[in-house]
Amino acid sequence: MKENQQDPKVDPINRKILNRIQADFPLVQRPFAEMAQSLGTTEEEVLERVRQLFQAKIIRQIGPIFDTRNLGYASSLVAFRIPQDKLIAGAKMINSHPGVSHNYERNNDFNLWFTIAVPPGENLEKHIEALTQLTHAESGRILQTIQLFKIGVRLDIGDAVGGRGREEDDFGVYEKIAGAPSAEEQRMIAVLQENIELTEEPFAKYAKQLDTTQEKVLEALHRFKEKGYMRRFAAILRHRKAGFMANGMAVWKVPPERATECGQIMANFRVVSHCYQRPTYPDWPYALFSMIHAKTEEACCEAAREISEATKLTDYAVLFSLREFKKSRVRYFDGSIQQWTAQYVH
Repeated sequence: MKENQQDPKVDPINRKILNRIQADFPLVQRPFAEMAQSLGTTEEEVLERVRQLFQAKIIRQIGPIFDTRNLGYASSLVAFRIPQDKLIAGAKMINSHPGVSHNYERNNDFNLWFTIAVPPGENLEKHIEALTQLTHAESGRILQTIQLFKIGVRLDIGDAVGGRGREEDDFGVYEKIAGAPSAEEQRMIAVLQENIELTEEPFAKYAKQLDTTQEKVLEALHRFKEKGYMRRFAAILRHRKAGFMANGMAVWKVPPERATECGQIMANFRVVSHCYQRPTYPDWPYALFSMIHAKTEEACCEAAREISEATKLTDYAVLFSLREFKKSRVRYFDGSIQQWTAQYVH
């Protein structure tokens, strides 16, 4: 594709903006002014460019990325096998659950894969059991995290895609370093999880809703990061709009004694956004999961081959998403999951 200054997907300044705000959006009163200074341009231009990137649907959201586990939520990846003639209806039912953030059809006997989270006081297994019955799933596997090696999507908007090299701490592993959030912190999180306003002072909206000052809002965001409640405050892109047309979930059979070693090796690949160890079953022998984002399915497969060479693991599969049924953030502490429980969980 030729360079086109009007096209936000290829404009060099927009590339710098996208790479910057995926890593860490400035937590200051005038963040676009701070970005403009580092880019050698004006606050007005940066703000207008970000607005255009939203309008072009390249940026999905800008806001806090909270750590589900550190907020006290229980979560899991779940794989369902659903008859093909019931798949669409089943996907819609799964989408109705407020704790489901991702839901994909993948090219496997287990054809529907989703992530689900429930707040403290809720029974995760009962929610999954209810969804099994409501979707007429023939089989289901709960694949909770045993070890987390890497988490965080950062798409390299430029020519270089992939390669080795561990990401910075913002894309590493987040340990729990504080207790569950207080009632007041929960109230703040429920407000702060909204997208920012695209204005010179985007945190003013939060301050007004919370009846406080921008300084207090920024202090809270910094504190949430220190406590481990928030991984970072950043942009999430729409992968396909950003040119990354394929995502492959590479799953690996690994001897238990090599799981940690191999997981750490996989986490060092830039194309890998998420890497976990999960439980195995007689019909699911794959313990390591590594999400690969690339511009083509061929590039995903090539990355998996490189990982195979690096880890010496040869029994693996790359599952591609055939359809995206849902991709959204979990709404924390808003009561919606409890409402779903009252209707469907018995």
